[in-house]
Amino acid sequence: MAHPSQLGFQDAASPVMEELLHFHDHTLMIVFLISTLVLYIIVAMVTTKLTNKFILDSQEIEIIWTLLPAMILIFIALPSLRILYLMDEINDPHLTIKTMGHQWYWSYEYTDYNDLAFDSYMIPTQDLSPGQFRLLETDHRMVIPMESPVRVLVSADDVLHSWAVPSLGIKMDAVPGRLNQTAFIVSRPGVFYGQCSEICGANHSFMPIVVEAVPLKHFENWSSLMLEDA
Repeated sequence: MAHPSQLGFQDAASPVMEELLHFHDHTLMIVFLISTLVLYIIVAMVTTKLTNKFILDSQEIEIIWTLLPAMILIFIALPSLRILYLMDEINDPHLTIKTMGHQWYWSYEYTDYNDLAFDSYMIPTQDLSPGQFRLLETDHRMVIPMESPVRVLVSADDVLHSWAVPSLGIKMDAVPGRLNQTAFIVSRPGVFYGQCSEICGANHSFMPIVVEAVPLKHFENWSSLMLEDA
């Protein structure tokens, strides 16, 4: 959950998001070193009046400033490609949930159950209970078991939407007529918030996403109650 004046990412709640945070720190350090070097060169060029005729025409320094950026790009590209393939990896999911975007709410269907589906609407401000978050709470949460691979099939019923939960490292476009899929594992219990991340009309800001991760036993109890109510 983000808080006011937060500069960094939200705390990671999935292995993929942890990898993304490590990659961010790795790349930011490289950018910091490059910026420091460039700033030093600019200051040195401006402040000194000395010149060196050998630097004005030197094959050695041209080789260095050609190979060095190439090596830096390799150091950035290799971990980036690794994480990209990790995000696309879907191995034997324990649970599959179909998510449909509508104007302006989400609907969830647990495809491993015969009749477990519901719509998820934002709770209006005047109906919020103490401790609930404005513009983020929903009347029905997407409940999933923790430490279990979960596959999410994402599509839309009308216009473009995007199903995004930052703390899980998930952002998948919901396209009408197309079925996209993503997968994640929640490493700890908790409630994780997201919002539609594709401008989809007048109430784009009012279709939040709430994912609640619970132990497997609690998830089984919840699914049984939902099936009884259905």
